Amino acid sequence: MAIKVAINHCTTYRYDKLVSMSPHIFRLRPAVHSRTPIEAYSLKITPAEHFINWQQDPFGNYMARVVFPEKTKEMTIEVEVIANLVVINPFDFFVEEYAESYPFKYQGQLEKELSLYMEKKESGPLLKKWLDSLDLSKEMGIVDFLVMINQKLNNDINYSIRMEPGVQSCEETLGKALGSCRDSAWLLVQALRHLGLAARFVSGYLVQLTADIKSLDGPSGPEEDFTDLHAWTEVYIPGAGWIGLDPTSGLFAGEGHIPLACTPDYVSAAPVVGATDKCKVDFFFDNKVTRIHEDPRVTMPYTEEQWAAINAVGNKVDDDLEKWDVRMTMGGEPTFVSIEDMESAQWNTAADGPHKRTLAHDLIFRLREKFGPKGMLHYGQGKWYPGEPLPRWQYGLFWRKRWLSYLEEYRTDSSRKN
Repeated sequence: MAIKVAINHCTTYRYDKLVSMSPHIFRLRPAVHSRTPIEAYSLKITPAEHFINWQQDPFGNYMARVVFPEKTKEMTIEVEVIANLVVINPFDFFVEEYAESYPFKYQGQLEKELSLYMEKKESGPLLKKWLDSLDLSKEMGIVDFLVMINQKLNNDINYSIRMEPGVQSCEETLGKALGSCRDSAWLLVQALRHLGLAARFVSGYLVQLTADIKSLDGPSGPEEDFTDLHAWTEVYIPGAGWIGLDPTSGLFAGEGHIPLACTPDYVSAAPVVGATDKCKVDFFFDNKVTRIHEDPRVTMPYTEEQWAAINAVGNKVDDDLEKWDVRMTMGGEPTFVSIEDMESAQWNTAADGPHKRTLAHDLIFRLREKFGPKGMLHYGQGKWYPGEPLPRWQYGLFWRKRWLSYLEEYRTDSSRKN
């Protein structure tokens, strides 16, 4: 099932006077590693008199560096993303054998390459106390461990919408037991690093679509389709790569999580960075998601108009088959075993064998003589049964009944002429 959506994000800054603007950095383009397919993207910035230079930061994230040569009283950023929300199984990954259980230690070159993502920037008493509250007395599977720590942080930190700039320290978030998505994401980054796991901060879009039908138990999700800027955490597990954890929901990241920037420090992931002359600013923003296309599903089946279109296509196919005299019949799949040798591997488990090939070759010619004289013989790969090291051979016989009748008529006419 897939739902194609348009994500529209508009932010406006209105200044109380004409101001000069420093070069701005915008990190509002989906990252190249986004698991959600991105089909189109556009970025529109006003004032129109500006110069834009697309770059990639040291971590591979897209960023637009924009220079504004003239003073302005307003800046507007408009983003549109066309995303195909194909369902993602967040647990669909493999893990290297040495990392299947926690704790483990990164090996070889990988440890060096992940060093930036292992930096412990905070080590306050509340963070240490929270880490000590984790039950790490016994070894556990790495997936179970990640589920446990993500859900514990979700349970311990309440969510709040916080409009103030910046990210709270871990001590502040734990002391208040309250924080925005970016505060919880940074806390999880630091907690994972203290536990010996490489982690990075992620800024991106979150898309949540309302359910087709209400849940019988538990929450049903948003009452209407929703999107907004969001933050979460990614942890690096050997074999699996970067795995997204969203402590705001306590869930693993799915198709609704579209990353914009993934960095070792939240400072490098801010969506908009820049400065202006000193002034008063009015700030406005709007985010919306619009469904463009939806595949039919049990809870939203084909409409009457769609069924009519499908039936019309079917009728056209039937007309073409009848026009060209294409006839279909039900085939069979008899199984033959040599009466002279019922026990050898070639008649039980092996894909082929010299006796089997001789008899099959004889049989296909006898079948052609009986059912499709002058038909085409095809020798190719057949079925590959579980447990067999190789696929079986398939001898095929193909003929057209109408073509054979024409051939017979041609031969009869030719003999009459001669």
